[in-house]
Amino acid sequence: MQKVSLPISDEVIRSLHIGDPVQLSGTMITGRDAAHKWMVETFIKKTHDPQGSDQDVYDAIKPILEGGAIYHCGPVVTGLDTKEYRFAAAGPTTSTREEIYQADVMDHFGMRAVVGKGGMGARTLAACGELPGVYLHAIGGAAALIAKTVVEVKGVYKMEFGVPEALWVIEVQDFPAVVTMDSHGNSLHADIDSSSKAVLDQLISA
Repeated sequence: MQKVSLPISDEVIRSLHIGDPVQLSGTMITGRDAAHKWMVETFIKKTHDPQGSDQDVYDAIKPILEGGAIYHCGPVVTGLDTKEYRFAAAGPTTSTREEIYQADVMDHFGMRAVVGKGGMGARTLAACGELPGVYLHAIGGAAALIAKTVVEVKGVYKMEFGVPEALWVIEVQDFPAVVTMDSHGNSLHADIDSSSKAVLDQLISA
């Protein structure tokens, strides 16, 4: 188990390979569909002008994401009335729907890690090689266990997106994950797809 601190250096990223188990510690941000769409349309492709507090939010999250990680997660959060936030559940959500945005977001913010489940596609894998970066597969079905690694909820942005879609800034300690896409062009997800297809083809032709 390799302990990895956020932000992550390029040297550490290059040392990671598919199959490596890691424990993440430091500050990262949750973000799903609404967050990625907002980032791309407002600040990367600039198809929409910033509204309200958008620029302030951007200025706050950019230094956290620089060398950092985004977690595809729709948390269950307690303390909403008092703003004494605590993550009761923090399981990963399926990452593939962010594929249309992820490479652009990684490049623009200088991110080094994406955390989620199910893997991502060719554009994200290419971005991992260029930046460099990694995709970390979190444990599906272990939402309560993962929530125990969230030692502090440091803040939240874009609550108008709703609790699951908001950008939550969290401090994690020994967050468990496995490298399944690395900076060397390797994807465990693509390997499994390929080997599964080969077995299926054999069964069909038998």
